Amino acid sequence: MSLHAPPCDVMPEQTLQVARAAFPNGNPSRRMRDARGPLSANPTCAALVSHPGRPAEAPAQLALMTMRQCAEGLSDVQAADAVRARIDWQYALALELTDPGCDASVLSEFRQRLLAGKAELLRCETRLPLFRDRRLMHAKGRQRTDSTHVLAAIQRLNRLECVGEPLRQALNMLATAAPAGLQSWVPTVWFDRDSRRFAEYRLPMEKPARDALAEHIGTGGRQLLVAIDDLATPAWLRAIPALQTLRRVWLQPFYTAPEGQPVHWRRADDLPPAPWLSSSPSDPEARYGKKRETEWTGDKVQVTATCDDETPHLITEMTTTPATTSDVTMLPTIQAHLATRQLPPGEQLGDAGDVPSDHLLTSRAAHGIALIGPVADDQSWQRQAAHGFAAAQLVLDWDAKHALCPQGQQSVVWMERPARHGHATVRMAFSQPVCAACASQADCTRAATAPRALRLRERDHDTVLQTARARQQTGTFKKV
Repeated sequence: MSLHAPPCDVMPEQTLQVARAAFPNGNPSRRMRDARGPLSANPTCAALVSHPGRPAEAPAQLALMTMRQCAEGLSDVQAADAVRARIDWQYALALELTDPGCDASVLSEFRQRLLAGKAELLRCETRLPLFRDRRLMHAKGRQRTDSTHVLAAIQRLNRLECVGEPLRQALNMLATAAPAGLQSWVPTVWFDRDSRRFAEYRLPMEKPARDALAEHIGTGGRQLLVAIDDLATPAWLRAIPALQTLRRVWLQPFYTAPEGQPVHWRRADDLPPAPWLSSSPSDPEARYGKKRETEWTGDKVQVTATCDDETPHLITEMTTTPATTSDVTMLPTIQAHLATRQLPPGEQLGDAGDVPSDHLLTSRAAHGIALIGPVADDQSWQRQAAHGFAAAQLVLDWDAKHALCPQGQQSVVWMERPARHGHATVRMAFSQPVCAACASQADCTRAATAPRALRLRERDHDTVLQTARARQQTGTFKKV
């Protein structure tokens, strides 16, 4: 068996004997291999095979190596060495003990082909039907969705470096692509300033001097972009990636100004919102993100996995988004993907903030999924103070269109507002004379003379919201 040959269905006898002798009681690699069965050639993986002038590596084996490498936190060199040196890896890959493995560079090339072919989930998607057929997961079981951060492989730059470095990169690319045209109009001082990485400079310590340097760089960058936008400039020159990056970055730190006037540096409290703000010219798509106490620059990945007690916990869906994407907006997309794979859960556990009443309704109606998770608490002063009569203590008769307060009084106003510029709501109010004469008025309202009045979401939303709030106070919910 070799990494340069198609996977076969037979475990080498010597590998089998040594693995049994080394791990007589089994180990994770043996259990995984025995449960998964043999690697098999998959025609959908044909595009992931490398062809340039050498024997092609088997994509199925490289995919398994990549997953094990990630699980153990190994570098490419360490993973390649593990194939040659560790019997548990050789058993999992069904390799001969004398198999030479592959060079470490093959792993990075394989990942590049995965990204280029948009095949990151191909391996997962081809295994999920097998797991389902072997009853390792249930289509209507329980699954959990949560997000985690993905760090960009960049060095964080301060604001001044974020404008100086892309200008340097753009000038260097132009110096390679069109040196004659660049020398004809670029000031000599630019060659001295932008010939090396901007981070190597000793930047001014005083704020006025730093602002002046930033505006000087901004003026120069705008001059470069104006020259590139000239109709006489070849179109291919304007399409250089470094210039596209410069153009995108330049919209962020400077106030716009008429041509011929100096640009002005934005204040730190007046920067564009995070979804528009690049953190590094090396990766313009990387964004600053924050989730509770965690702050990072990069992306975010939404992971959905089974969590039934009687079966293994298996990932069923992964979706990568910019770090600034709200988790709550991704839930309908994730559920649609699970439905396409014929793996919609019966119950889906969500994180705090991911379970608005809209999703509680649509999850059930569109996919038959019971969405479970902490919903927003009642923000009324009565609920926050744990004193007085909150909305949940009213008895609502949606058919008769009235409410009863805890003192048995009936509302006299019931106004339904359609969803024109937001959510459909119902406004209800009680009689002013009745409320004024009530001994419990202070528990109902803080208004000096006005009666108790409140606004709720329409019937379906309010019902599922109140049910979810009551459920999350139970001991069973708190154990989930």
